[in-house]
Amino acid sequence: MGTIHLKRVSRAGKAVRGTITGSAHVLPTLENAEFIIPEGKYELKMTWSPRFKKMMPLVDGVKSRSGIRIHTGTIPEHSKGCILMTPKGVETIKEILTKNAKKDEKTFIHISDAY
Repeated sequence: MGTIHLKRVSRAGKAVRGTITGSAHVLPTLENAEFIIPEGKYELKMTWSPRFKKMMPLVDGVKSRSGIRIHTGTIPEHSKGCILMTPKGVETIKEILTKNAKKDEKTFIHISDAY
């Protein structure tokens, strides 16, 4: 799991541009203005997406919303509430989450070994 900070930079028509900051990375985002979530800090998890049939980053803790993913897209219409990024941005988010999961796993194993 990891924490991100979502911030908006500009808006033009349906396109809302912003950034996700997490683990010393600042990554550009694109959202559909009709479905944006509030700016702020959110937890991320890697979970199975039934729609996309693969493991994907899930934005957790959005009030009155669920199923918000981070995935690739180039125009606002590619999203009905999800956060769009470049392929490199999505891979960076996945790397951050994988690194955090391995760190948490090592901590758990270390604590387990102590008992």
